[in-house]
Amino acid sequence: MSRSYPLREQGTFLVVERTGWDRRLSVVADGKGLVGHAGAVLLRRCADRTGMTGALAKVLPSSMVAGWRDRAGVLVHLAVAIVLGASNLSEAEQLQLHHRPLFGPEASDSTARRALAALDETTLAKIGKVRARVRRHVWGLLHLRPGGFPWLTVAGKRLRGWIVIDLDATVITSASKKAGAAVTFKKTYGFHPLAARCANTTESLSMLLRPGNAGANTVADHIAVLTDALTQIPRSPAAKILIRADGAGATHGLLEHLEALNTTRRTVRYTVGWKITEDDEKAIARLPGSAWETSVHQDGSLQEGYFVAELTGLNTREGWPEGMRLIVRRVRPTRRHLKKLTAFEKKTGWRYCITATNIRHMWGVAGSGHAQFLDVLHRSHAGVEDRVRTNKAMGLDNLPSQSWEVNRGWMLAANIAADLDAWVRLLALHDIDDLAAAEPDTMRFRLYHLPARLADHARRRWLRIERTWPWATAFTTCWQRLTALPALP
Repeated sequence: MSRSYPLREQGTFLVVERTGWDRRLSVVADGKGLVGHAGAVLLRRCADRTGMTGALAKVLPSSMVAGWRDRAGVLVHLAVAIVLGASNLSEAEQLQLHHRPLFGPEASDSTARRALAALDETTLAKIGKVRARVRRHVWGLLHLRPGGFPWLTVAGKRLRGWIVIDLDATVITSASKKAGAAVTFKKTYGFHPLAARCANTTESLSMLLRPGNAGANTVADHIAVLTDALTQIPRSPAAKILIRADGAGATHGLLEHLEALNTTRRTVRYTVGWKITEDDEKAIARLPGSAWETSVHQDGSLQEGYFVAELTGLNTREGWPEGMRLIVRRVRPTRRHLKKLTAFEKKTGWRYCITATNIRHMWGVAGSGHAQFLDVLHRSHAGVEDRVRTNKAMGLDNLPSQSWEVNRGWMLAANIAADLDAWVRLLALHDIDDLAAAEPDTMRFRLYHLPARLADHARRRWLRIERTWPWATAFTTCWQRLTALPALP
């Protein structure tokens, strides 16, 4: 049914539609057994079955005193709330109100704050060992799943047996004065954390909270983060590891450290960005036209209009690791690059970038020493920006406290949250195309924020979700697979 009302000033008619959807509708707040954000059961189930909850309980304080909140439970539920979208401790408490019928009374924001503030260096080290132990168990399960462990594919070549670690820093802005907040290199105000992420699994291996004015290429920070990340890699002393970093990683200290990590059992290779100097430009000028080869896409097809060449040996680089190679790439500059071009680039009409690497050959990867492959291998490091973006969507867009210790603890909870989200997808949704690599907003819309009704029947509790929801089967399948996981030994 509709009615038209004349608008004399405009000589037209305004049509008001009446759908009748609200006829005889009353809204009341007297529902019982309702659970909002029911996807929390998947995340908590994952934490329990992988052994994260139980292992944390062994290293965090506990007590039988009435009213005491188990610190392991507080940290796990904080991580779950972060996955669901909580951006501060108050929101985490409010989200846990939805789950009281399932998990019991929620931890107050003050309890969570005290739990995070109590995470000193000794406790953080213990939690690091817990995460490494649980990760070893999870990776063992990944090897057993259909399709096996998620090895990367670059330029159409599968990097089977290679664990890829991406180092990258980001800026977390702050709207108020907080301990450690300072002016960043981007002229913003906040923090400048450095992180190491596993490209194979999208897990956050380690993260170092740093003041906003921390240097981008600080060697000690890179080594500290990398060292923590390596302890998270199962069987790291005998692994094949590829480490990628942007130009901040092109320092004498870091590259020498990476070379020193190689042993008779462990193979460490790297690709890092390289800041071009005048000597590099002179070397590029000496390259013959025949030296340039067409670049390739990530799927291995030719990338017409883009070229790469080997620059190694054309310029002298004293003090850098022996055997280091330089791979140069040239592209036609876009309009946004015109103001940043050097005189040499303006003269040649090309924009250049260089990658430094120690890769001569990657075991098991044919053609891995070729300049075309090395170029696309390093360019795939750009995927770490997606990890930064998704991590910020899960708790790291803002640090919620004035306290450095609480913010450091919050960052740890956000890293655990990233791991739980990754494990749910890798262990239980790996064969569901639209969920296997889904980002936080997608997972929240389709699974995590799904409402449900909790009912008691036949001496059991039943969490009932809407059967017509397009991803209802994916939800129940995920629960069943997580429930069937073997427990941590």
